[in-house]
Amino acid sequence: MAIRHWPAAERPREKLLAQGPEALSDAELLAIFLRTGVRGRSALDLARELLARFGGLRPLLDAPPAAVCALPGLGPAKYAQLAAALELARRHLQERLRRGEAVTDPAAAARYLAARLRHRPREVFACLFLDARHRLIAYEELFTGTIDGAQVHPREVARRALAHNAAAVIAAHNHPSGVAEPSAADRALTRRLAEALALLEVRLLDHFVVGDGEPCSLAQLGLLP
Repeated sequence: MAIRHWPAAERPREKLLAQGPEALSDAELLAIFLRTGVRGRSALDLARELLARFGGLRPLLDAPPAAVCALPGLGPAKYAQLAAALELARRHLQERLRRGEAVTDPAAAARYLAARLRHRPREVFACLFLDARHRLIAYEELFTGTIDGAQVHPREVARRALAHNAAAVIAAHNHPSGVAEPSAADRALTRRLAEALALLEVRLLDHFVVGDGEPCSLAQLGLLP
């Protein structure tokens, strides 16, 4: 049965308007984006099949264009719309961390860093450089590694902090595995970063590990010196 013939309370679009987008499942949100299904399958059926085929929403959104465009019900036009929607979401988060504005909400910084790093297939280490009032100076990706690690040099982070005349730094890196639990190496790196920056009177405010869920804050875990 086509979605338009379902009871209004069960249709994804009507449900979103009545209850808000957070009330919808991944499949329902994807069905709204797809708009139409294919012969014999509704948009919601197709959305569920796509999520099952790729193993979830994140693998689907991270899949290469050719793999997505080749699927029934998608194609280049829908892929372009999906990529544009993702970029709009990232830019929306970036608006809350405009250059020259104070970073007063750690959760906003974490969401922004997650949007920049979560989809990356390799481990990437990045920093937000802040002035004495914690206003954003710059975002930089400093190191890129493999699927399970990146070699990070605290002296290079310190050098970039000096170049920006930064007073504080928020560091972050992703775990492509999706598991945001900090490793022993992550904990040791955090200590080394804090010590190296402290010699320059630059404060390491936090180090986020980005995975599938909420980013893990090493500051909240009490792991910053």
